[in-house]
Amino acid sequence: MSGTVHTVRWGILATGGIARTFTKDLVIDPQTRDVTDIKHQVVAAASSNSSERAEKFLQECGVSGGKAYGSYKELVADANIDVVYVATPHSHHYQHARLCLEAGKNVLCEKAFTTNAAQAKILAQLAKKKGLFLMEAVWTRYFPASREIREIVKSGKLGTVYRVFADVSFGQDVEKDFPPENRMVNMDLAGGVLLDLGIYSLTWVFQILYHCLDPSIRKPPTVVSVMTKYPITGADESTSMVLNFPPHNAHGIATTSIRVDKDPDGKSTAGSPIRIQGTKGEIQILETGGNGFRPSTYRIIPKDPNDASLQGKDVEHKTPPGHGMFWEADEVARCLRDGKQESEGLPLAESIVIMESMDEVRKQNGLVYPEQIESTDYPLAGF
Repeated sequence: MSGTVHTVRWGILATGGIARTFTKDLVIDPQTRDVTDIKHQVVAAASSNSSERAEKFLQECGVSGGKAYGSYKELVADANIDVVYVATPHSHHYQHARLCLEAGKNVLCEKAFTTNAAQAKILAQLAKKKGLFLMEAVWTRYFPASREIREIVKSGKLGTVYRVFADVSFGQDVEKDFPPENRMVNMDLAGGVLLDLGIYSLTWVFQILYHCLDPSIRKPPTVVSVMTKYPITGADESTSMVLNFPPHNAHGIATTSIRVDKDPDGKSTAGSPIRIQGTKGEIQILETGGNGFRPSTYRIIPKDPNDASLQGKDVEHKTPPGHGMFWEADEVARCLRDGKQESEGLPLAESIVIMESMDEVRKQNGLVYPEQIESTDYPLAGF
């Protein structure tokens, strides 16, 4: 009915940093971002080891009246939850997302979707079989700037896009900043830059060179890659990929590192880390006011300054209160309201193709995670 506000009730599975950021975004009034058709309610959260930790999490996130559970099984049994946000490490996504689906819960699962494509395929098949919603939480795709850029590309205003450069890297003192147990380099947690940061570089490559194509002509890219591993743990610390997309043989160059920085002085002196290049011009994602995974400002550079269809300018979106994870939550809410089982912004088939590409990168560079977290067996002890 016109004018009806649809409320979605969320359960939060895990209480770490990303879960905290997401939950704080959920409790912000959607009207602060000019959203009036949906609302979010956090009804429960679960820690893997104690209800007290979950209770503290809810309090610190500004949630009142939510239930605190000391196990994930208790959370997914809560009949008042419409959808569960899975925010555990990559290594545990398959087991925890499947736990939710097996219990009949819709799922928003943090990126990277799973550890490998085989796990992603099983989750997608299970969601379809049970008639449940499932989506990989690639928040970048749902920012207004990302949506606008995709529309520009699909409109043909850039001409044919033949190349996308995308770098998401942070220069760290790796030995000092990342002890072996840190999730960023811990192989037992599927650590390394590919699944953690490289997914953002691949997001830009795929959402332009794959997603913007008509579905009837989308085909997986071929991939060549190189990787440098962190000597202490064997996780990848720098990975570079070149992807070739049919039907135009368009090139996606996706790079990621925790050893060197995309913006070393923090002043955007290095220029745009993301460039979308077509025959009629280029779009650059600017670091000022955002970055590759949280875009708010982009620059249009036409090849012909007199081209009326592509005016050269900087486009800036004012950042509403919060971090920006609410955009993907809004997408989930609307999909649930409309009875959809997946998002058109990131269909499950596309998440699987991206996982297959990352599988190929790991295969080319001999990056294998422990057998337990690569397994498709369910359930496994210790999860």
